[in-house]
Amino acid sequence: MGQSTGYFRFIRQNLPFLGTGFLLSFLSSFGQTFFIAIFGGEIREAYGMTNGGWGLIYMVGTGASAAVMVFAGGLADRFRVRTFGILVVWLLAAACLFMAFNTTTVLLPLVVFALRFTGQGMTTHVATVAMARWFIAARGRALAVAAFGFFLGEATLPLGMVWLKTFFDWRTLWIGCALFALLMSGVLYNLLKLERTPKAMAEESHALGMGRRHWTRAQALRHPLFWAMVPAVMSFSGFGTAFWFHQVHFAEIKGWSHLSLVAVFPLGTFALMVSTIGYGWAVDRFGATRLLPIYLIPLIVAFILHWYAPSLWWTAAAVILMGIAGGGQATLLNACWAEFYGTRHIGAIKAAAAALMVLGSAIGPGLSGWLIDAGVGFEVQQLGYAAIFAFAAIILIVPTRTARAAMASPVP
Repeated sequence: MGQSTGYFRFIRQNLPFLGTGFLLSFLSSFGQTFFIAIFGGEIREAYGMTNGGWGLIYMVGTGASAAVMVFAGGLADRFRVRTFGILVVWLLAAACLFMAFNTTTVLLPLVVFALRFTGQGMTTHVATVAMARWFIAARGRALAVAAFGFFLGEATLPLGMVWLKTFFDWRTLWIGCALFALLMSGVLYNLLKLERTPKAMAEESHALGMGRRHWTRAQALRHPLFWAMVPAVMSFSGFGTAFWFHQVHFAEIKGWSHLSLVAVFPLGTFALMVSTIGYGWAVDRFGATRLLPIYLIPLIVAFILHWYAPSLWWTAAAVILMGIAGGGQATLLNACWAEFYGTRHIGAIKAAAAALMVLGSAIGPGLSGWLIDAGVGFEVQQLGYAAIFAFAAIILIVPTRTARAAMASPVP
């Protein structure tokens, strides 16, 4: 009871800033795989593509967005959210219109690039960088509250869009997304027209990282801990994305309707919400470093269940486990970059991490689509993905222990 009261008090005291993170996270849905995949069947039909062909185009466009993220992400260190965030939302609206009006296959990779870069990439990046910088002692809770925007999108948009497709052409729905994003940019401006310091942030100074110092991106990239986290960053985004991306195909091979499959997604979103609240509190209480090696464990079980799943309820259980792990992904990773390397250059450092995440989400659909066309069943692939999650969790154990020691004492 006391924890929930504290959460509500924290939200009331910092509502404009938390609302900004929440809204940016929700708008990022338009460039997320779970949303784009809703239209996968219509896109393949409109452009005459197989699962592998559509996966390849998605991989190329998403991979290009990852490369650009490395350079563009650092802009979050230079410009205020009030101006930079709104610009990113305008670009996202333009990307939605690009999807709505494009009819040429050769331009489809550019459409994917535009949606992934502005949506999954920059909109999410601006939201998490703002939370990590604005909040220090309450960083975990701030990241958790902001992540609720993404959860709302994941819970409502798949089912809502599949239903709306029975009344409207799929391109018309993308026009509606663009108009909504433009409308919300005005809300963002009103939320941040003062852009004062949040109550939860005691002063303007930045939080220090390991060795009680600030790390530049170049220094972080030379540190072994950064690369120990890469398999976790890339595998979650890569193979989680592959599942959402091929959801229509997954439903087909299991013998279920697409609508019945997306109907269980809100269960995962509810688990994600509860998990994120729990991880947000745990990050502030124990630190992200102690929790990092364990958050992938539910994913291992989830993807084994996806492989087995003789009925929809088994997949529902797997989706719930994915949601539990997703709470760690939403809070732990973003908090870790700040804990390990400080917040002065957090935009540039997180841009490199975000680029790897986006790259993973490019490889996952492309690789899985190619394997489907090569005759490797998508359900069989889930076992391989579970093994990769196990590997990613194991290699984090020793480096995180070393990092905790480095955070306790200055580097000579």
